[in-house]
Amino acid sequence: MPSFPVSIATLSLLQAALVALPRARPAGWAQSLRSPWWAVIPAASIIVVIAIVAATPGSATVLSYLALIACPPLAAVALGWLIAGSRPVWGLAAIPLFALAWISKGALAGEVAAAAVSSLACVTLGWLLASAVPGPRLRWGIYAMATIDAILVTAELLQGPNGVLVAAHPGALPRLQVIAFGSARIGFGDVFVAATTGCLLAVERRRQRTAARLTAVLALAFDLLFFVLDTLPATVPVAVALALTQKLAPRRSAAD
Repeated sequence: MPSFPVSIATLSLLQAALVALPRARPAGWAQSLRSPWWAVIPAASIIVVIAIVAATPGSATVLSYLALIACPPLAAVALGWLIAGSRPVWGLAAIPLFALAWISKGALAGEVAAAAVSSLACVTLGWLLASAVPGPRLRWGIYAMATIDAILVTAELLQGPNGVLVAAHPGALPRLQVIAFGSARIGFGDVFVAATTGCLLAVERRRQRTAARLTAVLALAFDLLFFVLDTLPATVPVAVALALTQKLAPRRSAAD
C-alpha cells in the first residue's frame, strides 16, 4: 500500500480532477426544478448525515447500502454524458468498475475502482444541483458547506460520526460511501463538493481550468497540515479555489 503522504496527495489530485472533468450539458428536465433553495443541499448534507449517524449509529449501514445502490447508475450517466470526451457507450464501463471494486475489495485496485464509481456518481449529482440552482447561490452553498465542515472538524463533532460511517459495510459488497486510497480516506462530501464546483464552472472552461489548478495546489499544500493534525476539512481547499477563481478570472479575461 502507498504511504500516507502519497495516498492523501493522490486523493487531493482526485478532487482537482473532478473540478476539471465535467462538461456543460443542457439542463433538460432538471431545470424544471430550478430554485435557489436547493443551494442549501451541500451544507445540509453534512449536518444531516452527521446528526443522523451520531444519533443512530446503525443508520451508517443504511447509508452504505444507499451509496451502493445509487452510485453505479449515477456513475454510468457521468461516463456516458457528463465528463470530457464522454460517449453513451462509455456508460457501460460502470459495470466492470463496480465488479473490480467488488472482486478486489480491500486491495488497491478495488479501492481505485470504488473511488472512481463514487467520484463519477458525484459528477452526476453535481450536474443536477448546478442545473437546478442559480450559479451565485450555488457558490455560496459551496462556501457554506466548507465553513460548516471546518467548524465541525475544529469542534471535533465530525470525527466520531464520520468514523462510524467510514467503517460501515454493506455486507461483503464494496463501500462506496467513502473514498479510500492506500493509507488515506476522504469523505463522500469531499468529492461531491469538487464535482459540483466543476459542474458549476463547466460553462466557462477558462475558469474551470483555473479552479482545477488552484484546487490541486491548495489541496496539496493543505495536506501538509497532516504533520500536526489528524483530521482536516477537505472541502476547504475546493471552496477557496472557487473563491480565488471568481477574483482571478475577470483579470485574466481583461488581459486577453
